[in-house]
Amino acid sequence: MFGAGGGTSSYQEIEETDLIILWGSNARNAHPIFFHHLLKGVHNGARMLVVDPRRSESAQWADVWLGLDVGTDIPLANAVGREIISAGLINEEFVSSATTGFEEYRESVDPWTLERAEEVTGVPADAIRQLAHEYATAPTAQLCWTLGITEHHNATDNVLALINLSLLTGHIGRYGSGLVPVRGQNNVQGGGDMGALPNKLPGFQDVENDELRGKFEAVYEAQVPDTNGWHLSQMFEAMDRGDLRTLYVVGENPAQSEADTGHTVAMLEGLDFMVVQDIFMTKTAELADVVLPAAAGWAETDGTVTSSERRVQLVRKAIDPPGEARDDLEIILDLARALGHDWGTPTAEEVWDELRSLSPMHAGMSYSRLEELGGIQWPCPDEDHPGELFLHSRLWEDPPRGRLAPFMPVDHSPPVDELTTDFPIRLTTGRRLDSYNTGVQTSGYSSPIRWGETIDLSPEDGERLGVVEGEVVNVVSRRGEVEAPVRFDRGLRPGLAFMTLHFPDDVATNVLTADAWDPKSGTAEFKATAIRVEKVG
Repeated sequence: MFGAGGGTSSYQEIEETDLIILWGSNARNAHPIFFHHLLKGVHNGARMLVVDPRRSESAQWADVWLGLDVGTDIPLANAVGREIISAGLINEEFVSSATTGFEEYRESVDPWTLERAEEVTGVPADAIRQLAHEYATAPTAQLCWTLGITEHHNATDNVLALINLSLLTGHIGRYGSGLVPVRGQNNVQGGGDMGALPNKLPGFQDVENDELRGKFEAVYEAQVPDTNGWHLSQMFEAMDRGDLRTLYVVGENPAQSEADTGHTVAMLEGLDFMVVQDIFMTKTAELADVVLPAAAGWAETDGTVTSSERRVQLVRKAIDPPGEARDDLEIILDLARALGHDWGTPTAEEVWDELRSLSPMHAGMSYSRLEELGGIQWPCPDEDHPGELFLHSRLWEDPPRGRLAPFMPVDHSPPVDELTTDFPIRLTTGRRLDSYNTGVQTSGYSSPIRWGETIDLSPEDGERLGVVEGEVVNVVSRRGEVEAPVRFDRGLRPGLAFMTLHFPDDVATNVLTADAWDPKSGTAEFKATAIRVEKVG
């Protein structure tokens, strides 16, 4: 947040806060470890409000559930902001001393009355008012979100709308109050921290900054490109244009995980050359010219992993990898050597020490300290620093130290895939507790709570369509169609359907999803597909 790509708070804080807002997240299913921390907070007396189109498993634990229409997060957030302002509940001291752009923000949210927001979002005006007042008056509050906010064509604006609320109320930069973007996969945080982003070097240092880039060039003894690269969606556009002809895929399965699967696979098949490095023979690996079998990072290699609370922890090798599988580090070193660059045989710790010599936020995290302390939260600038439990306490200093926090007005932009009479149902996607992403890591074993892929519908839609539970139906979008059995879910409102991506060999849900993407983050709009449901035969 505010220049650093990580959440502001610690898991400990959500256990001790007064109010938890879970917005666009079914953490009970998708992030069960984090949800255990959240439940400790609930059991310790925190109130919880859930904002989600579905009355999900997480919403069942909530004091209040706000069931908004898919893609209306910004109108709802703007209406909450307007109500906080009109009710005189803003944290005036914090807004005046620690932020910029408040008047522009006030003007941008002024049209979003409770009544207008109810009309657009489907959330009753009284519930919006309650959310605004509870958040503004809570002594401490944690505002959490996941892919329900970020898998939209306006993902970044959705996030900014929530950050605006934290600035308005002062729920940032102090213990118990913060912003919690729970990461979608293990070590996603660590990947970004290490520079697996098209515009950042390790430690979130800008590629286009000559001074920052120069220190990496001095250590690497090589020139680093001085312009931002492509994010994933732009890479597929480049494949479509013929500008990207070779691909090196490490630990990713885009052939099944990307939106509009038919188009994605066609792009991968059209490449001149593709290498896949993975621990499984994924569908993407099956398309590759070369497959490099890798070791599992959590048991077969040494290294580090970073959680959603910015905590860097050691991973220690416990067993040797099977067969021809090798440590990712060994593979990369051998590949560099084959390309004419001998980097020697550094250990994982030596690679980490080079990293922390270049990334100020990791500088104090030696292996010995990580082991002794059981992990350290960045930033940790030196070996006397304990790491930061929460970020941006500087904003509460008098005067605030460093850059002030800007309000960022954002406008409503409805889902790209419009509902029509031909496609009248809104399909949203997500996860279940028993499975993970495209099923590569979970489909190889059985689970007593797994039932395979279904199209989940409200009972009312089932009756209107004349279908019964278990009946196989045809699900059609503007891009393709799949067959799936019906399952009724009373947590769905009429007009809303739900599917997962867990069983693509049986039901390729991403054949349906739209490849519209956020120009700022590159994230595809997995959460908002227009479909119709037809009887088979």
